[in-house]
Amino acid sequence: MTAAILPVRRNLQFHLPKEKIDDWNGAGPHWTQFLNTLSIFFPAGERFFIQSVRNYRKDVVDKELKKAVSAFIGQEAFHTREHEEYNEAMVEAGIPTDQMEASVEKLLAFVQKVMPRPVQLAVTVALEHLTAMLADIVMEDDRFIKNSDPHYEALWKWHAMEETEHKGVAYDVYEEVVGKGPGAYALRSTVFVAANVIFWSLFYRYYYRVMKSRGEHTNMAGWRKSFRYQFGKRGVFPSLIGDWLRFFKPGFHPWDINNIHLLDEAEELMRLVDGFAEQAQLVPQSNSAAA
Repeated sequence: MTAAILPVRRNLQFHLPKEKIDDWNGAGPHWTQFLNTLSIFFPAGERFFIQSVRNYRKDVVDKELKKAVSAFIGQEAFHTREHEEYNEAMVEAGIPTDQMEASVEKLLAFVQKVMPRPVQLAVTVALEHLTAMLADIVMEDDRFIKNSDPHYEALWKWHAMEETEHKGVAYDVYEEVVGKGPGAYALRSTVFVAANVIFWSLFYRYYYRVMKSRGEHTNMAGWRKSFRYQFGKRGVFPSLIGDWLRFFKPGFHPWDINNIHLLDEAEELMRLVDGFAEQAQLVPQSNSAAA
């Protein structure tokens, strides 16, 4: 089933309290840094996604898909901006995020330089499915985000919701311009495996570097708790297996995984973020009054 969903651009700012960057998640510092490490990949990754879809913008014939592509680009641009601010908070705290981001940018620039455009689009399709699966977990199971600072929690839920909302766009572009036949299937399946191997191998290397920069790399209790969240009962990766395998089904479409109900949180989330903006405007007034 393909859900006819037009993504919505939401220009939201989250006013993240930078002093909480090391321990904003209620599950503690190791799980906080797991999510922080994911953020390292987003600015360069989102720019890559935008360009790989933009490469085919003129080739898209379907009018509704054209609108969805424009909205997809807008959403990913806002995600880039907010995660750049997020990652700057990590750098200011002494985490060498900028070095790791530079490596991600170099890798994706290499892909853009040497790989044909259909392969670049297949990379986007693969990583969009991965992020959509992770987004589903964030939105469906609050164990991974509960008791967290509300600013960071809202950012992750906003990003997850919009990844859900536009999860079919790059895939629809791929089917329209690359095709649905055996060749297109073989390309997307092969690239999906390769993209997962490369992404997770980089992720765990960076995760360890982040923990080492905080002096937490020898904290075995912290690692055990993090690995329970990742690999334990109802953990992230056991929860991903079914939807990960679905990608290999001929005729698969991202909206075969119908979690449209997750978009019901949009209005409530926007009201919460509007409250952050109002609070930020009040802070200087309160400080001047106290003085």
